[in-house]
Amino acid sequence: MFEYNKTMAHLNLCAIICRLGSCRRFQLCNYSNGPKYNKEKIDHLFPRKPSDVKSRSWFSFLVPAGLLLIAGTGIAAIHKNDERRAVLKGQGTQHADKAICGPKIGGPFSLFDTEHRLVTERDLLGKWVLLYFGYTSSPDVGPDEVEKMAKVLNILDSKQKVPVVPVFVTLDPQRDSPSQLRAYLKEFDQRIIGLTGPISAIRQIAHEYRVYFKKVEEDGNDYLIDSSHKMYLLDPKMEIIRCFGVEYNAEQLSKVILTEMSKESE
Repeated sequence: MFEYNKTMAHLNLCAIICRLGSCRRFQLCNYSNGPKYNKEKIDHLFPRKPSDVKSRSWFSFLVPAGLLLIAGTGIAAIHKNDERRAVLKGQGTQHADKAICGPKIGGPFSLFDTEHRLVTERDLLGKWVLLYFGYTSSPDVGPDEVEKMAKVLNILDSKQKVPVVPVFVTLDPQRDSPSQLRAYLKEFDQRIIGLTGPISAIRQIAHEYRVYFKKVEEDGNDYLIDSSHKMYLLDPKMEIIRCFGVEYNAEQLSKVILTEMSKESE
């Protein structure tokens, strides 16, 4: 920015000088080529003195010098003003870390469990939560992720005294009623809490937790749901600690969870 302002000031100065020089040449050419121009007559009426030539010569130097001084002063003022607004080296990162942060994941929600009881985020405060978004009609990835969640619970039970609450949120409330969720999750682990609700409530919690889902290959009630299959670990303050993809197996996921829990207990 500084170099740009300096360059523009010099260009403007050069344009002014060139313009002045062009005007002078243009006037001399007009007078010298005009039919009424008589050099001898003009010299007779207005005889030149050596002092006139000298003063005119000094004047031709003073004008550009004055313009350069004005331009230099303007550039210095711009530079000083930009320095005031500039962040000193070593301070910019400190302020940026405080002002810039990633998008907040998580938020309030109101859903129903498999017993038709209202469940909000406040009911999970004070507990470690393993949260997964899926749907019971998923043909492949969904069942594998729920089975992984059940294995993680068994591994954590054998190594960690602090329990983790497993929560399954459906992305297909149209077909996943509380009874459907209860029957489905019972096949994996009865400890997994199933949550469903109106489509508006499902969209809200999916938005809060940055979960993508969309119906595909629709044919009446026969359809699939394309989703991001995210699994989150939340601390007792209901804040996201880690996000797990399908590439984690049960052993890897359990190890990460134990590590994060041990950090909180230190």
